[in-house]
Amino acid sequence: MKTILLLEDLPEIRAWLRALVMQVFPGSTVIESARVHDALQQVGAQRFDLALVDLGLPDGSGVKVVQALREAQPDAQSVVVTIHDDDDHLFPALQAGAYGYLLKEQPREQLMEHLQRISQGEPPLSPSIARRMISYFSAQATRPALQPQQTQDPLMPNVQLTEREREVLLRVAKGFTLPEIGVQLGLSRHTIADYVKQIYRKLNVSSRAEAALEAQRLGLFRR
Repeated sequence: MKTILLLEDLPEIRAWLRALVMQVFPGSTVIESARVHDALQQVGAQRFDLALVDLGLPDGSGVKVVQALREAQPDAQSVVVTIHDDDDHLFPALQAGAYGYLLKEQPREQLMEHLQRISQGEPPLSPSIARRMISYFSAQATRPALQPQQTQDPLMPNVQLTEREREVLLRVAKGFTLPEIGVQLGLSRHTIADYVKQIYRKLNVSSRAEAALEAQRLGLFRR
């Protein structure tokens, strides 16, 4: 990670996050913003590899920055760092394109570990957030199934996943890390990473949250 956007309005927390980021990604350039407006200007003027985004800012929601970064710089990864762990904050951020969602209440060492996993292709998710996602999609899976004529998604017709790809997708959607999936399926982490890339390409998704939505749509949680 060479260039990182840090959006946080409280100076003391911003300084804390900057020190953490510099420890995880030494030598990187960190550009700080305290307002949504300023961050949006930075997105338009500077290329970023990573953005750490708070949600509750004085002039709006950091979700706007997540969405703007996804649209303008799809290769950049946005990670929400916030105190909010409720559905009203979580799912809009993920739907806007957030690659990860971390809670500030976690110990520094855990936050660093989550951020370090980004370089291994693993979306950073706080454990309670992963559990909330699993509960949400499990609840969705218990709802009555749509009639056969309603199940076809016109935007994604005839998506064909192999049985192995379905096994990997289900575990990705449940929040398991790549090494954990590898142990469960008896495959290397790099092999699992290749499967994940292939799955994302087939489903035309770019995040774990979108993959989880597709797993639910394909009925994998009912297996």
